[in-house]
Amino acid sequence: QVQVVETGGGLVQPGGSLRLSCAASGFTLDYYSIGWFRQAPGKEREGISCISGFDGTTKYADSVKGRFTISRNNAENTVYLQMNSLKPEDTAVYYCAADPDAVHTLRWYDYDYWGQGTQVTVSS
Repeated sequence: QVQVVETGGGLVQPGGSLRLSCAASGFTLDYYSIGWFRQAPGKEREGISCISGFDGTTKYADSVKGRFTISRNNAENTVYLQMNSLKPEDTAVYYCAADPDAVHTLRWYDYDYWGQGTQVTVSS
């Protein structure tokens, strides 16, 4: 059974950092792409980063480029999202999603398997 589980959310001050984890089970990262998405209250779900299963290439939304870094540890079957220089507008529920056919895409509807989400709140 394909599953992804996000952890690592919390409350952080502006300018701070958090690292989110996306633990995968039921599949290996070599064959699935992983995307990170977020949704703030009253806003649409936004794709912020993804990493390709095939070759590990990455993609970022302009809103997080230069501040967030996606990476994966194949031995742990886990994908990470390192978030630095956090801003209040980064506050949202963050989701990771997996799909074997999604290639270099930040469109949420390209991903079939979703986690339950983890809350990130950036506030002083």
